[in-house]
Amino acid sequence: MKTEELYQIYLKHPFICTDTRKVTDSCLFFALKGDNFDANEFASTAIESGASYAIIDDKRYALNDRYILVEDVLTTLQELSAFHRKQLTIPVIGITGTNGKTTTKELIKSVLSQHCRTYATEGNLNNHIGVPLTLLSVRDDCDIAIIEMGANHQKEIEFLCSLAQPGYGLITNVGKAHLEGFGGVEGVKIAKGELYEYLAKTGGTVFINTDNPILVDMSRDRRVQNVVGYGKGATNFVSGGLTQVSPFLTVDWQLKGQEDEAIFTAESNLPGTYNFENILAAICIGSFFKLSSAQINQGIKAYLPQNNRSQILKTENNTVICDYYNANPSSMIVALENIQAVPAEKKVLILGDMFELGVDSPAEHSMILEKAMETTAYRKIFIGEEFYKLKDDAFEFYKTTDDALQGLENNRPINSTILLKGSRGMKLESLISTL
Repeated sequence: MKTEELYQIYLKHPFICTDTRKVTDSCLFFALKGDNFDANEFASTAIESGASYAIIDDKRYALNDRYILVEDVLTTLQELSAFHRKQLTIPVIGITGTNGKTTTKELIKSVLSQHCRTYATEGNLNNHIGVPLTLLSVRDDCDIAIIEMGANHQKEIEFLCSLAQPGYGLITNVGKAHLEGFGGVEGVKIAKGELYEYLAKTGGTVFINTDNPILVDMSRDRRVQNVVGYGKGATNFVSGGLTQVSPFLTVDWQLKGQEDEAIFTAESNLPGTYNFENILAAICIGSFFKLSSAQINQGIKAYLPQNNRSQILKTENNTVICDYYNANPSSMIVALENIQAVPAEKKVLILGDMFELGVDSPAEHSMILEKAMETTAYRKIFIGEEFYKLKDDAFEFYKTTDDALQGLENNRPINSTILLKGSRGMKLESLISTL
């Protein structure tokens, strides 16, 4: 079936499902394959559960005309999403970066939603499957879309740009993450820079944190023509600075070219100085799309962090900075810098292993250990096999999170500010009950 024909079916049944447990009436079920499953086998279950059609690529399961046989289901999903994107006439903003892209996306969404009907990637559906699903969720009544793009290999952002076709783009930063797939930091720069390359070729607009020399150089190297800057310098389209860091950030900001040179104040619910640039990015994009200062400030204030990203949890005994959705060397360093700046008498570090670092893993974990030792935290707890290899009697080391759970149950911190950070696979949330 041609993409144009399938698109006509999609217009009548615009809800997409890839999981039989989440099938809704009249949806289209795409039978994707995974490493350990083949959803072709469950296509009939999807139909029985209410799906109008099942898109499959194994003719053995084509029981009747409600089973649409294609050459490859994933490719069909991607091509359908690109076709749908071409029908949209709204601004599309692409976001990528090593750290902060989900928080920045949510901040931008919160700001733009004060004036526009805004759709943004849900959660972190930012890969070769998530981006097509996101695009196919954008409806005709939407005014603007924000598409998060993730990658752990080169050429992935380039491909996602070919689907999402953004007219605007933002790279939050470039750091040490997925080094195993990228082959080092230079590989990360090349991969993330694919968004700049796409926008340079298509005449799109890039929003750049001018305080980040790596991003500035990347945009110049790719000859990006349309640049909108934000940062501390007064020459930026939006400039700003931190006026409060604890418990949450407050940012004073200014829009270039205003006759009265007014300074506005945005209060947030975000801890951590590393979130300053994320807030300023949202302010910049809100200003670019002509929102008022009041709307922008309201959008910043309305965003509440969730999904274990920069969340502050008040327990019976402690204040816990929950930042255990993910971790890499770059985000670990800024998290350590942040807790060091927090005005608290008693601080505790609970750090879990960082995944996907490949051959760089031993050196990167050793570096983080050294950085942690420089802090004034009175307890330093390291969890995971990589950290355990660096075991030192001066601090607490546990090979597994379960081991750490037992150790903390026997010696619980009291009246402390605690940083809880590690890769998602460490499941550090299981420690909350002891804190």
